[in-house]
Amino acid sequence: MASTFYYPLLCLALFLTFKLWFQTRKFLNLPPGPLSLPILGNIHQLQRPLHHTFHRISQRYGKIFSLWFGSRLVVIISSAPAAQECFTKNDIVLANRPPLLIAKHVGYNFTTMTFSPYGDHWRNLRRILALEVLSTNRLNASLEMRTDERMRLIKKLARQSYKEFSKVELRSEFLEMSFNTIMRMTAGKRYWGDDSEVGDNEEARQGREMIIEMMKLGGANNPAEFSPVLRWFDFQNLEKRLKLLAVRVDKFLQGLVDEHRYGNQVGENTMIDHLLTLQPSQPDYYTDQIIKGLIQVILLGGIDSIAVTLEWAMANLLNHPEVLKKAKEEIDTQIEQERLMEEVDISKLPYLQSIITETLRLHPAAPLFIPHMSSDKCNIQGYNIPRDTMVLINGWAIHRDPQIWSDPMKFKPERFEKEGEANKVFAFGLGRRVCPGVSLAQRTIGLTLGLMIQCFEWKRTSEEKIDMTDGSGVTMPKVIPLEAMCKARRPIINHVLF
Repeated sequence: MASTFYYPLLCLALFLTFKLWFQTRKFLNLPPGPLSLPILGNIHQLQRPLHHTFHRISQRYGKIFSLWFGSRLVVIISSAPAAQECFTKNDIVLANRPPLLIAKHVGYNFTTMTFSPYGDHWRNLRRILALEVLSTNRLNASLEMRTDERMRLIKKLARQSYKEFSKVELRSEFLEMSFNTIMRMTAGKRYWGDDSEVGDNEEARQGREMIIEMMKLGGANNPAEFSPVLRWFDFQNLEKRLKLLAVRVDKFLQGLVDEHRYGNQVGENTMIDHLLTLQPSQPDYYTDQIIKGLIQVILLGGIDSIAVTLEWAMANLLNHPEVLKKAKEEIDTQIEQERLMEEVDISKLPYLQSIITETLRLHPAAPLFIPHMSSDKCNIQGYNIPRDTMVLINGWAIHRDPQIWSDPMKFKPERFEKEGEANKVFAFGLGRRVCPGVSLAQRTIGLTLGLMIQCFEWKRTSEEKIDMTDGSGVTMPKVIPLEAMCKARRPIINHVLF
């Protein structure tokens, strides 16, 4: 009897809730979106990887839609014109970052360049990175380190495959190369491999594990942190894990700084060395915390994105041997047979550059841009965006939009022979908070991929095509690590080994 009485009341309550939600959204002129639940918002509807979930929702509600992550309004954009509008007309308004837990605990209480609010502090950090860390002069000064790490990779693969095709697992090889490259540029030490300066000890292992964990916990990968109830209960122990991670990260980074300050680390002119020389004259700009934050930005922004992009590029080439053949012919024609490619040669190889651009189109280093937050109300494509709204750009979906690209799912580097097409790819972000390490990434990815093509013959481990399923994370890794068959090309490889 009681159930027959309460059931109509429950239906009426749900109807009134839905009507109020719809009228409120319409009155405020917010982007459309699915019905949200109290407390949770739309968190229960989200599945990883998030860029796939957002794409599915956009199929129903449009390329600009809104969700609730707990109590936080989130606008997701899968439209190139809307993304351009965000970072032209609304660039300053959207230059802030949302208060993510990783930014609070690991990012030195929102003070690193990645997570700090837009303002004087952020501009100062950006200036330091642009002039003192990632300038052309500084990148040229670290050329020898990058070259040495690439040659170690080539020699290792050449020794395995000098006589015949040999199976290699490329993900770990690329990760080792990028990790050691960034660590040498930053701190002057190799942390991975049989001949690393620190060996396979606890310091090396912890350094690698910390980077991997930060990539898993970063970005907008944990929407539950925006629900007050879930945050209070510390859903999935997220805050506890981040607090513990913050202690380990700070200890590791402070150890690197102290090694260079007190002369325990000698040798190459590294990023830490350079910043410490500036500390006495400008102590407010170059505090230990700022230096540690800059190191963290370089490690997070460089290591995984370089390795992941190289893995996706090689996977695409293995699935498209005709593209690989064309790239090899370009390199053999443009580069003398008796020498290896160098960074300055990349500009002579437009097809190689197109392969990289097409890889970044289909598999952007960050499928979702690092979240932005509106510091004031604004308007995007006719929709009202209130203050303190989190804005996410689904670059993965934009790069596969059939209204922008012909055959959007097909790997086709030739599409960039048309002038201006490459400008439609923004894998490194847009606006004021675009990735500052674009030049370093382009140099490292371009030459490493070129050497892999120049020095080896490649084929798949079987007749089946490489599985291209992508996983979750800030940098969108392949679900299945890439394995391939390689064989050293002679005579060019003889210049490497002998």
